[in-house]
Amino acid sequence: MDDAAPARIETIFSATAIAERIEALAVAIAGAGLKDLLAVAVLKGSFVFAADLIRALHRVGLSPEVDFISLSSYRAGTRSLGRIEILRDLETDVRGRNVLLIDDILESGRTLAFAKDLITARGAARVLSCVLLDKPVARAANIAADMRAFECPNVFVVGYGMDLAHRFRELPFVGRLTRQMP
Repeated sequence: MDDAAPARIETIFSATAIAERIEALAVAIAGAGLKDLLAVAVLKGSFVFAADLIRALHRVGLSPEVDFISLSSYRAGTRSLGRIEILRDLETDVRGRNVLLIDDILESGRTLAFAKDLITARGAARVLSCVLLDKPVARAANIAADMRAFECPNVFVVGYGMDLAHRFRELPFVGRLTRQMP
């Protein structure tokens, strides 16, 4: 491959399709009757999805408090390392709160299960999860997302906050590399 050739990315979920699904998710979340809602974005991959979802929640009449937790199982690679590290912990006390965990992708389930168990152990009244993408693969953890925007093919994806070695997060869509980056 020519080192000067740019990476090529095939769109899997367009910006328009993502926006439509986020509006539908916001309506579903509003219908769940979650009082005193705390939205927790799992960083870094979910930051774009979380921001758009939180704004959509506002449009349907919710005003969630927002916090962030940064967890890592990938580092710069494309495969999970199999262990979760807390890189940045929550600042908000979750005791007695309804918590909506917002994550980019559910694959092995380790990250989402870790976050859900952690927040539950800290005394949250209820913990629901909402993911942008759900890959139908064998899970290392026994967990399913409470809500999802899309079922994702079993390929490595980038864009809409998700990256490969810190690149491609800015893309307004979700796609897969069809030509590796130089």
